[in-house]
Amino acid sequence: MKFLIQRVTEAKVDIDGETVGKIGKGYLVLIGIGEEDSEEVADRFIRKMLSLRIFADENGKTNLSIRDVNGQLLLVSQFTLYADCHKGNRPTFNEAGNPADAKRLYEYIVAECKKQIPVVQTGKFGADMQVNLVNDGPFTIILD
Repeated sequence: MKFLIQRVTEAKVDIDGETVGKIGKGYLVLIGIGEEDSEEVADRFIRKMLSLRIFADENGKTNLSIRDVNGQLLLVSQFTLYADCHKGNRPTFNEAGNPADAKRLYEYIVAECKKQIPVVQTGKFGADMQVNLVNDGPFTIILD
């Protein structure tokens, strides 16, 4: 599993010119799901993501979590995080999870996050999406 977490002041996902997910201050999270991933792995990633202290406190130190700042989540499936570019010029995606299992696990992640964060928006699994964001910092974390 891979989470690419971007601290944002705003982010949105459009499909065919229509906004399907939009947040203010929080995280845009691109989620890649691999062949060997499970709900247990997802739970560990969710716990870590929601506990990261990467928002500034009153002294400008990164001491606050997304919960502490009432942040929002925009969760977007992104199988291309599993691109292998070691050989040739065309990436392979052999380690990405099969679509049916990956979709089930992505939906599990969304549901679990909704239990803990009041505002959770999403893209659409498998869709051609346009993602817009204002990366705050910029601050980007990779969990894998």
